[in-house]
Amino acid sequence: MITIEQVTSADVPQTLEFVLNARAALFPKLSASGVPADLAHFEQTYLQGEGCFLIARQHGRIVASIGYVPYDHRFAQLDYRGLKVVEVVRLFVLPQCRRSGLAGALYDALKTRAMGAGVELMYLHTHPFLPGAIEFWRRQGFTITDVEDDPVWQTTHMQCRLP
Repeated sequence: MITIEQVTSADVPQTLEFVLNARAALFPKLSASGVPADLAHFEQTYLQGEGCFLIARQHGRIVASIGYVPYDHRFAQLDYRGLKVVEVVRLFVLPQCRRSGLAGALYDALKTRAMGAGVELMYLHTHPFLPGAIEFWRRQGFTITDVEDDPVWQTTHMQCRLP
């Protein structure tokens, strides 16, 4: 049985280990550049701030994660002024748990929390080299708003308006 829960202070060390390992497996070059700010300041970002972070456990072991942080307006081509926007981050599912509906269940739980917090729009970016990512997010109701003209990353920006 898999359970989805919001991270608590006691979960932080195990959650960070899971996320950093998953990130290193997907993005080895990025991982060599250090720990991202949201992870370096996990409690301030996700537990004390306006962020949210969920984990899925199976037999006590973390098998998946997802979070959101307030959108920081770092992409000039995206104009979200006047809206309460969060950025979906850190969706990782262990390979043996993929294709089971877990990622969709995690996102649904995150979206429910976002709507409860008055979020109007969820934003994310992904990349075509991540197998199935763009189609997964389309199935969750996201639409593509921009694809950057970069031969390596082809960063694909997506959004979903909440009711």
